[in-house]
Amino acid sequence: MVKKQAPKKNPSKKDKQTSSADPIPPVDPQILIHQQRILKLFSDAFNPVLSSEDFTARLQSIKQALFNREFDTAFGTEENLQAYAARWSPTRALCYSSIFQTIAHHFDEMALTSPPPTNNDDYDENSPDAASIETSDSKPRKSIKMLCIGGCAAEQIAFASLLHQTNSSGHLTLLDAAPWTQVVALLQNHIASPPLLSKYASAAIKAANTPLLEQAQLETTFSQGDILALDKEALSSLLGREPLTVTLMFTLNELYTNGGIGKTTKFLKLLGEVMPDGSMLLVVDSPGSYSEAAVGKEQKKYPMQWLLDHTLIDPRAPSPGYEWEKIESHDSIWFRLPDGLSYPIQLENMRYQMHLYQRKSTSPTQ
Repeated sequence: MVKKQAPKKNPSKKDKQTSSADPIPPVDPQILIHQQRILKLFSDAFNPVLSSEDFTARLQSIKQALFNREFDTAFGTEENLQAYAARWSPTRALCYSSIFQTIAHHFDEMALTSPPPTNNDDYDENSPDAASIETSDSKPRKSIKMLCIGGCAAEQIAFASLLHQTNSSGHLTLLDAAPWTQVVALLQNHIASPPLLSKYASAAIKAANTPLLEQAQLETTFSQGDILALDKEALSSLLGREPLTVTLMFTLNELYTNGGIGKTTKFLKLLGEVMPDGSMLLVVDSPGSYSEAAVGKEQKKYPMQWLLDHTLIDPRAPSPGYEWEKIESHDSIWFRLPDGLSYPIQLENMRYQMHLYQRKSTSPTQ
């Protein structure tokens, strides 16, 4: 069963020295504005829990439950889910957004074309005014499809960020063992609503205040369940027939650890069998020794990346009808929050490994 844990907060002393010595590179002002907009979306959505008197105590309770692997306790109430999302999802959302941007050209290869939005009922495409005025909103948009396994708030906002920055539309499916339905609906509402403004905001600011996405620009579906329990038919139905990106972000190592290497390997093999041709698999997780799984009675530890490559691209065990191509791989990357960002509580930098694979058919019938 997929369960998310709080991010690891204590890197080794060597990591700390390395991270403090490396300067934060300059950030494009427009990216900084966009990142602040994402943080404001989180602070607006979760303002009640962020400002509650028991917020700190609730976070401690969640962390203790996660440490004890008491996942039903950690994620058993709506208040806990919102507190978790308010505390740990903002940094991850910004990090995932930056990852999506760096691989956006791969999304373009799979993107379909969707019709332009038709929010204006009075609009007549045959009128003289329509013929003389062409805007980006009147053009067909690229449509991006994604399935995030073991994810919710951070993935949802990061995907919305991608659509905003690329002026695309998209369909997002989120699958997790925890009951995130209400959090997904809450964030979806804030994604499609203008940010909250101060009552002292100027007329110009109010006039320019628009939602991150249009209502019809993002279709989001949440499904609660255990990905390792799905059979071939159920997984195929979840994926659909069109090329898409499947993500396992800070999830795969949990699957190896909690679900077992055998079940997780079987799932990855099944995923390759039923994914539409040209689809991609994006894996993001903690780097190095933080992502290891024990095998056998002797509990010999293997790196997550080694297990993943052994399953997907080992030439000694080819898969009938398809193959995986690793198109990007990074063992350790820092995501650092730039100076100038504001959020009600302190957020930390994060480090991750990232691997991107593409499924390619080797069968002439596909």
